[in-house]
Amino acid sequence: MLDERALAACMAYVDLNPIRAKMADTPETSDHTSIQRRISEAQDGKQPQKLFPFVGNPRKPMPMGLPFQLQDYLELVDWSGHCLREDKRGAIDEQLPPIRERLQIDPRHWLYLNRNFESHFKSLVGAAHSVRSACEQLGKRWAQGIHDCERYLSPPITS
Repeated sequence: MLDERALAACMAYVDLNPIRAKMADTPETSDHTSIQRRISEAQDGKQPQKLFPFVGNPRKPMPMGLPFQLQDYLELVDWSGHCLREDKRGAIDEQLPPIRERLQIDPRHWLYLNRNFESHFKSLVGAAHSVRSACEQLGKRWAQGIHDCERYLSPPITS
């Protein structure tokens, strides 16, 4: 891959193979793909250790990793998966909501986090239950930003 566009296109193509083959309905349910692993880890506020990490937009000095953000990649794959191809059997059902909704990410919270991430989180980041569990494992009594994790990153309570 010679540039970021080629890399993103190749990654999305591979991550959408199970959907085109009708082996899965969505990226988050497509077994044995990097996107499923990335989504699963992201829901706990992590990145998979055995996959090259997303490090954000290009800058100097550029850390080692994929030069774009995970949320941009998820939306690109989701949008691409909704596009039907006449020569392929499967696509993401057009009736399904966008990936942010399927993963229960409030758009207002998502935008706020993208603008203010560094100012609110200094150490552990993820759903509040994941942060509390990590604190317990690490022997920590408190994690800065736990209230923001609860407000912005925890799934909504459904009754």
